[in-house]
Amino acid sequence: MVARGTLLNNEPLAKYTSWRVGGPAQHLYIPENKADLIEFIASLPAGEPLYWMGLGSNLLVRDGGIRGTVINTRGRLKEMYLADSERVYVEAGVPCAHVARFCADLGLTGAEFLAGIPGTMGGALKMNAGAFGGETWSIVEKVEMINPRGEVIQRDHHEFEVAYRSVKGLADEWFLSAQLKLSKGNSEASQQHIKALLEKRNASQPTNKPTCGSVFKNPPGDYAARLIEACGLKGFAIGGAVVSEKHANFIENRGNASSEDIEALIEHIQTQVQTQFGISLHTEVCRVGEKA
Repeated sequence: MVARGTLLNNEPLAKYTSWRVGGPAQHLYIPENKADLIEFIASLPAGEPLYWMGLGSNLLVRDGGIRGTVINTRGRLKEMYLADSERVYVEAGVPCAHVARFCADLGLTGAEFLAGIPGTMGGALKMNAGAFGGETWSIVEKVEMINPRGEVIQRDHHEFEVAYRSVKGLADEWFLSAQLKLSKGNSEASQQHIKALLEKRNASQPTNKPTCGSVFKNPPGDYAARLIEACGLKGFAIGGAVVSEKHANFIENRGNASSEDIEALIEHIQTQVQTQFGISLHTEVCRVGEKA
């Protein structure tokens, strides 16, 4: 069934996630490249549950693990090239930060904000990830999708309903690649912009701790971090999971957290913000798998 990639069974996922938590995947497939992945998906039995993982950020895998097959694109699906003078082709496994630097080096502007997104393009496309006021789909012209039968489909931007941290219209399809439309700019200026953005990020976020990135979406007209801090929750912990002292919209794994600890802390934060402010916080992070 497997062409050239690696298939692992009952593989613990904690080492693949940025939170460093998560139970085992029934099957974990690491493809050799895009062609190999297409062949593998086409060979799966009908109805096989399929999950995708890049850098493992924005993802909480529950302690009971995942039934079905997890596709891990970390270090795979990494092709990226200049398609024409203002367009860049990038596969789903390329880290967003690499895309930002690649475009800047080419003298193309518009992708600098991607340097602040701690995931791959596949994840950024799925949730319309953003940073520093920029959003992924603002630079997406078209995408390449794959369905459960291994069929590859080309889709234009207008075929999706895109909003803040939300992309609708995916159905049973997953991202293989995207074509980005950028503008000609100044390479040195873009590189300096990226440097400034990263300095700002490092100063305000716990980038050296095991986190998933931002946990909650910002509610309209406000900031999740402000609300959480106003509830007095900075430093509040459940088990090994703690609300970051540096940025309240981050939950850190102090080294011994379980997925259950993190999920309980997420729910506690939501309850406190709802009780004190009457505002429902919705998660950015995707929760998958079964409880232990």
